[in-house]
Amino acid sequence: MAGNRNNTVDTGDRKKAAPMLFSLFMNLIFATGKGIAAFYGNSNALMADAGESMSDVLTSFIVWIGIRTSVKGPDEDHPYGHGKAEPLAAIAVATFLMIASVLIASRGIQRLWVPPEKPEIFTLWVLIVSILMKELVYRYLKYKNKDVKSNAMLAEATHSRNDAITSFVALIGIAISIFGGKKYISADAYASLVSSMIIAYNSIRIFRPAFDEIMDAAPSRDLIEKIKSIAEKVEGVNEVEKCQVRKMGMKYLVDMHVYVNGTLSVIRGHDISHRVKDAIRESLPEVSDVLIHIEPTI
Repeated sequence: MAGNRNNTVDTGDRKKAAPMLFSLFMNLIFATGKGIAAFYGNSNALMADAGESMSDVLTSFIVWIGIRTSVKGPDEDHPYGHGKAEPLAAIAVATFLMIASVLIASRGIQRLWVPPEKPEIFTLWVLIVSILMKELVYRYLKYKNKDVKSNAMLAEATHSRNDAITSFVALIGIAISIFGGKKYISADAYASLVSSMIIAYNSIRIFRPAFDEIMDAAPSRDLIEKIKSIAEKVEGVNEVEKCQVRKMGMKYLVDMHVYVNGTLSVIRGHDISHRVKDAIRESLPEVSDVLIHIEPTI
């Protein structure tokens, strides 16, 4: 006996993508402001930071599209819904971050061989403002993701924290270049190299959970045990033999084998399966559907 997949979408689900528009708008401001300041302020580290912020604009847009797509319900061509769009967006973010890290490192190495000009002091203030605002965006997205539980939004939040860290590194490098004299003017370029390594590391951190989701990796053992415990408390259930869970976008799909008394009628077994499904979905709203196979206990 099996239940039909029914990934209905709440009307409020589309609003889950709204925080990404805020992130996109902020990244556009950061990229423009830092790019102008880097050009006139002779700072390679700030230009690297501006380049990352420009990539942020693109990745924020990708995540926004990914989340909006992932909450769509099933259709004829996608009977399980569109949830895979969400981890695909996270993978795209990780890919762009890795590319950005290579480009920033390349530019930093070039500047080590070419004597750079001393950065202007106003670039420090640009970075200070950027650090504070990026930390704010990070906290906002993390707060919103408590309900959304999106790997893509978490990737974007991590990306914002990553920007704050790389901006801080750039701040140190520029400060050393400005106040350390000609002997330390290359600190600006070294700061951009450190930033590139941080970006590369975070791209791997973002990629791994998104890739696991694409591969239908099992979630935490605690969630699986919680689902089994809920099912086993339903009257008429003797045992839950198998319980497989996979993440589909911001929701989970469950497949389980439930043992009931073998002498029960088909109608009674069908009723038990529906009560198990309802109990799980009521207790765990993040579970969108449960597919149950009834097994007889002899």
